[in-house]
Amino acid sequence: MEILKERILREGRNLGNGILKVDGFINHQVDPVLMDECGRELARRFQGVGATKILTAEISGIAPAVTTALHLRLPVVYARKQKPITMPDQVFLTLTPSHTKGRMVELIVSPEYLANGERVLIIDDFLATGATILGLARLAQTAGATIVGVGALVEKTFEGGREALAPLNVPVEALARIRAMQGEQILFLDE
Repeated sequence: MEILKERILREGRNLGNGILKVDGFINHQVDPVLMDECGRELARRFQGVGATKILTAEISGIAPAVTTALHLRLPVVYARKQKPITMPDQVFLTLTPSHTKGRMVELIVSPEYLANGERVLIIDDFLATGATILGLARLAQTAGATIVGVGALVEKTFEGGREALAPLNVPVEALARIRAMQGEQILFLDE
């Protein structure tokens, strides 16, 4: 998706160790027009999978998940990283490593919003190692849901996430696929 790639090239920063800073338009400050375009494109790519719900992780996955859900007319559930007092005692919970936090994080979903028989489309901001997405898949599978697809705004192909997701046996789509980050250079797979 050219508009996203152009923005990454203009404002993205390689911080080293596989970290791409896109805080100015995705992760901290969100550009709603860009997110709407990304959501429209992800919705187009996944319109035929028969999803009944979109699942993501807080916080950076929420914007692309919501705009994708808007175009597919589906509800969004996001896995929380801390259990609020409003959530029931019995929850779906998994641990997953966070590359940007440098530690394990919890992903928690209430069974009220993720049920047996759901057809879940997972949408996130990044596909890197696949660890967070696999954590979301575990939550959905524990609930008795079926994963029908995985979408991400940005894929860092050099981290092996797509390969890690292969056992899910679902379509995996990324709007901008980065093959390398070298110094100031961000190189996309199709270049």
